Amino acid sequence: MELREMRAFVAVVEEGGMSAAARRLHLSQPALSQTIGALERELGVELLVRSSTGVAATEAGLTLLTEARAVLARHDQAAAAVARHAGACGGILKIGIPLELPPDLLTGPLADLAAAYPGTRVLAHHLSTAAQMAALRAGELDVGLVREHPIGPDLDAVQVAEERLGVLLTVEDAEKISEPEGIRLDALAGLDWVGFPRSGSPAWYDELTAILRSHGLELGPPAPEGQELIPEVKLAAVTAGHAFALAPPHWRHPLPDTVVWSPLAGHPLVRRTWAAWKADSHRRDLGHLIVALDRSTR
Repeated sequence: MELREMRAFVAVVEEGGMSAAARRLHLSQPALSQTIGALERELGVELLVRSSTGVAATEAGLTLLTEARAVLARHDQAAAAVARHAGACGGILKIGIPLELPPDLLTGPLADLAAAYPGTRVLAHHLSTAAQMAALRAGELDVGLVREHPIGPDLDAVQVAEERLGVLLTVEDAEKISEPEGIRLDALAGLDWVGFPRSGSPAWYDELTAILRSHGLELGPPAPEGQELIPEVKLAAVTAGHAFALAPPHWRHPLPDTVVWSPLAGHPLVRRTWAAWKADSHRRDLGHLIVALDRSTR
C-alpha cells in the first residue's frame, strides 16, 4: 500500500464523494476511482459503499481510515522535521487551498516554482480560511489561499484572484427572473440562500450577507458550523427548488439539466482571494511562488 493510495482514500472518505476528493487532490475523477479500485483489489475487501449521493466507508474502510491517518500524520511529521534542515529553500512547501479556485490560478505558478526550485515538494491542504489562518500562525502552513485579508503584523498577503460571482438556479426559477444583463440580486428575494458557515471565513461571510440583506433578501438560519459547502450540497439544495447558490463563472462541477448558472446584473458580489504567509519567513522558494502568483494576476 502506497502513501498516495492512503491519501486518496482518506480524501474520498472525508469529502464524501469522488468528485470533491479529486478536486482536493488535483486529480481527475477517473484516475482517483482507479486508485481506490486498485486499493480495494490489493486489500481484498470493499472499502466504500457507493450511492447516488456519494460514498461512505464500510467497517473495513473505517479501520483503514484510522490507520491511514496515523501513518500519514507520522510521515508528514518526519518530512517536516527533515525539511527544517533544508534552510531557506527546498523541502516541503505546505499550501492551504479553499474549496473553489479559478482553474488556472496555481497551474502556472507551481510549474514556475518546480522549474526554479526542483528540490521543493508542494503539499496541499484543503482548509477553510479560518483554519488556514490558524495553521499559518502555528507554523503548520507556509502559504494559504484565503478569502479575507489577514489582520495583524505577523502575516503578509497579496491579492491573487478576483471573481464576479453568479447564481445557480433551477431552469424554471431562472426563466422567471432573468433579464438581458443577468439576474438582479433583489429578484432573488423569496428564495432560500444556500450559504456556508460563518466560522469558515467570518469577514467574507459578513461582507457577503450584508450585500444580500441590503438587496432585500431574507437569509434564514445560518448553515451548521463545521459543515463545508461542497458542490454536491449546493446542487442538491438548488435542484430541490426555491433556492439559489452562488458560484463563479468557471465553476467546474457539471450541472444537471435542471440547473443553470446565470450572471448577476451589475456584478454586486465580488469574491477575492489572497495568498497569505508568515511575515518573518525567509524561504526563497516561497518568495518565488508569491511573486509568480502576483505576476499571474496582472
